[in-house]
Amino acid sequence: MRLETAVDPRLDEIIDRFFADRITRADDMGGRYGDLWRRAADATQGGKRLRPRLLLLAHESLGGVEEDSALRAAAAFEVLHTALLLHDDVLDRDLVRRGKPNLAGRFAAAALDDGHDPDTAMAWGEASAVLAGDLLISGAHVLVADIAHPVAATLHRVIGDALILTAAGEHADVGYAKGVMHAEQADILKMIEQKTAAYSFAAPLRVGALLAGATDQVVDALDWIGSRLGLLYQLRDDALGVFGAESSTGKSVIGDLREGKRTLLVAFAEGTAEWEAVRPLFGRAPLDASDADRLRAALIACGAVERMQRVIDGVLHDVLHAIAIAPLPTGLRTELAQIAERCAERQS
Repeated sequence: MRLETAVDPRLDEIIDRFFADRITRADDMGGRYGDLWRRAADATQGGKRLRPRLLLLAHESLGGVEEDSALRAAAAFEVLHTALLLHDDVLDRDLVRRGKPNLAGRFAAAALDDGHDPDTAMAWGEASAVLAGDLLISGAHVLVADIAHPVAATLHRVIGDALILTAAGEHADVGYAKGVMHAEQADILKMIEQKTAAYSFAAPLRVGALLAGATDQVVDALDWIGSRLGLLYQLRDDALGVFGAESSTGKSVIGDLREGKRTLLVAFAEGTAEWEAVRPLFGRAPLDASDADRLRAALIACGAVERMQRVIDGVLHDVLHAIAIAPLPTGLRTELAQIAERCAERQS
């Protein structure tokens, strides 16, 4: 399986059945609980299916034959990813995802339409998103529990460990953005590895290898490669969060600047004359497009963008070397190298 090929339609069938069953049960419980599950199902649509693709790629490339188990595990990672996006949007107080109102935004808008005040509507939307995210984390484990495979118990631990790391990264990310925690450049890199790399890259590759019966040496190699791919992906994502095109990313290019998100890009800028001149604008709630342009200009002028690119190039070099010497089939090495290059150059 190549990463850019169409995803096995059986994956979407598993996800659709997962939600259909829960929507039916939720409708019987009354209130707007059925709508909560419908909006959660909607939230799984429109993504790249990156994590399932990585898992299925590793499984197939390593000679795995447990297709049903691999597909259920892949579905679990997609459901888990949706859960973490729902929670992440609440933490960031975002109401838009992939260019459209997210679950919190849709519930908040419905409350406004019903005549409720903005604060009440926001509280309703965010509470709905938190609950939906909690339910989907549980749902990911339910999907894994239905896997009839000798390593099924290990898969629960892999997902559990990935969640622990992701929460650590999210907690640090919020702490850095709000200024309640200080971060050096090394701290930011560690936060990225925890928040994104663990569950998005390392864990799916690891699970695919485990289901294929790979050796510990292969599993550990993929784990490390996954951590580097995740770092590469997030560094590029942070750059796109400021300099990307909203039409391509589906996300605001002002949000990170308005929030005061502590990225490596910002860490490189701090202390320079160019950045200090505009620093009061960073993290300011009413930030407009003109002020955002001033912040971007300062990031370029102070050399932060150039330094960020050098880090991306360095991580890409390291991961390509690791892939080249890893005890993996040639086809998998080739595919992982292409993924690394796409992560470093992506525009969306």
